[in-house]
Amino acid sequence: MLRLHYNLEKLSMGLVAGIIVAASVGGIVEIAPLFTIDETVVIPDDMRPHTPLELAGREIYIREGCYACHSQMVRSLADELDRYGPYSLASESAYDHPMLWGSKRTGPDLARLGEKYSDDWHVAHLIDPRSVVPASIMPAYPWLTRALDTDLLRDQLATLARLGVPYDADMIEAAMSDTQGQSQPDSDAGDAVRDRYGEDVAVRAFDGDPTRLTEMDAVVAYLQSLGTLTDAPYELLAEETE
Repeated sequence: MLRLHYNLEKLSMGLVAGIIVAASVGGIVEIAPLFTIDETVVIPDDMRPHTPLELAGREIYIREGCYACHSQMVRSLADELDRYGPYSLASESAYDHPMLWGSKRTGPDLARLGEKYSDDWHVAHLIDPRSVVPASIMPAYPWLTRALDTDLLRDQLATLARLGVPYDADMIEAAMSDTQGQSQPDSDAGDAVRDRYGEDVAVRAFDGDPTRLTEMDAVVAYLQSLGTLTDAPYELLAEETE
């Protein structure tokens, strides 16, 4: 075998052909399962898409490079289950474009972060991480207190709807008002968000000020939604431990 490889290295075109064959086999192995993804990934009945405010927070999360240090993928290992909770299911990311599973953990995994800490904790952590976690090496994001730009949200929902995310025409049309309403718990707009996305959706002034809609509102709303879009992982883990 080593002699064959040695002889192949002396033939440049043969080596190129061998590389192409090896790369093609690897590509087919990775791509082929995607053709049956509709049969292998079953979306839970209680799965909901992100609200416009959560979606805006997700875009800021990507913009600021948070995914480079935080994964959103709990693996089925005992120590991870003990620390983070139920392991991640592919169906939980069915509406994510792109998905943010990742593998880099400079910081902890965030897949089950939702409602683990208070909104005030998240605000303090984002403005000055070391004020709540003295050993943290996370950078500060004080500029998240600026106003949230909502101009593109309706178009984002419409685009995601074309990709299969279940945003209906009413959700798309109300994207901007729902973004404002989710941060105003005592308003008719807040009630409308619950009507469209379900009673379990968090509707509150995430940054503590319902009179202003900020990037902080969006990011905290997104972080508080992680792991709360469906109960399927918790139900599956309960069945497996019975």
